[in-house]
Amino acid sequence: MHDRKPDIRNPDQEQFWKRRMLARRLASWRNRRSLIVIIGLLLAAYCVAFLPWGEWDIPSLFRNPSRILRFGRNRDEKTYAPFTTTGFDGQRALEDVKKFVALGPRVSGTDGARKAADYLAAQLKNTGVSPIIEEFTETTPNGAMTFRNVIGMLGGKSGPLIILVSHYDTKGGVSDDFVGANDSGSSSGLLLALARSLHSQPGLHPGILFAFLDGEECVKRYSEHDGLSGSRYMAHKLSSSGAASNVVGVIVLDMVGDRDLTITLPGNSTPELVTLVLDAAKEEGARLKFSLLGIALLDDHEPFLRARMPAVDIVDFQYGSAPDKNDYWHTPQDTLDKLSAESLETVGRVTIRTINKLIETTNRKSGPVSHP
Repeated sequence: MHDRKPDIRNPDQEQFWKRRMLARRLASWRNRRSLIVIIGLLLAAYCVAFLPWGEWDIPSLFRNPSRILRFGRNRDEKTYAPFTTTGFDGQRALEDVKKFVALGPRVSGTDGARKAADYLAAQLKNTGVSPIIEEFTETTPNGAMTFRNVIGMLGGKSGPLIILVSHYDTKGGVSDDFVGANDSGSSSGLLLALARSLHSQPGLHPGILFAFLDGEECVKRYSEHDGLSGSRYMAHKLSSSGAASNVVGVIVLDMVGDRDLTITLPGNSTPELVTLVLDAAKEEGARLKFSLLGIALLDDHEPFLRARMPAVDIVDFQYGSAPDKNDYWHTPQDTLDKLSAESLETVGRVTIRTINKLIETTNRKSGPVSHP
């Protein structure tokens, strides 16, 4: 007889162990599923908190979801090249100033202002920057007046935008032959020189808008309907069109040709831009020529600030016969002999360096993303 172990299995006990093993497997699956859900929620929370959804073109993400992994903030996915200061010529800028001032008085609403606008548009076109003359009418203490802003765009029409500003009108009532060599001839000539220099440089650059504004000078007393007319019109237009959100910096140039250059950055400029200008001046070896005014100054940067655009006013408000004086301002003493090519070159090069710092900030936010 063969030995055989007896069959002692209990059917109820066997079913118990089967149910227990099934329960363990189900519990293990629930644990894994819970872990997956928790990880998913954490990833979703991270995406909501840290990824810059507001700065992405969301529809394009569905066409190319891999862009999310690049953490790109610039919807155009472009890295912009800086400009070089090499070759910027202060002497040529001074020649631009002389030719512009030779046009004569440029009081807003007069034939002289109209001729000045046409001249600036022609000069921009000669540099390769297509100009637009924006004509508008505003009520002033002297009644309805026609103003003309001269605008030229370099670079892309979308994405980050840097605005360079000079007013070109002269103060009325000073004298019949008041030409405003420093106010506003120096900044207008310098802006033409900057347009020529920046346009000649190859590479992918952000949008640079050259704005020659009319009506900065008031007729009687600065108010909502007297003075800063061109800048108020432009700031409003940028805001109403939605383009203001693309503006990374507005750089206003005013009275920048004084032989005894003393740039006084007013206290109502955007602090971050003030820091960039001072750093640029230090790199240029001209930091001692740049200081803080310590008080607010009413100038063309103010309407852009009110429209929530970052702006800085590069202005020399110590234009006079002695330090801390401003006795040449709005007087017949504001003549070409008070200006120098060296001062124009210094401000021009510092402006280009400031633009490059804005470009560097833009690239740092967007990240180095390759493009064709």
